[in-house]
Amino acid sequence: MPKAKSLFPIGTSAVKVLARLAARNAVKQQLQAQGVRVNHVPYAQIIQRANDYLAAHPELYAQALERAQREGMIDHYPMMMER
Repeated sequence: MPKAKSLFPIGTSAVKVLARLAARNAVKQQLQAQGVRVNHVPYAQIIQRANDYLAAHPELYAQALERAQREGMIDHYPMMMER
């Protein structure tokens, strides 16, 4: 099935959203492993923990880029490496 053309490219936004989603899910899994009911934790606290987790795990951005490419959200571009 061909993907719909978008007026605006979603590239970096998609990667950021997917990375934040992965961080938020990791935080929820950590809370569940500790026996905490996630729905009893304030959403703002989960988001803060997810932001901290993402800062400590920048590899989530690379994983999010791969996922966005795999799912056809963005075109395949070579990753820019920092020097």
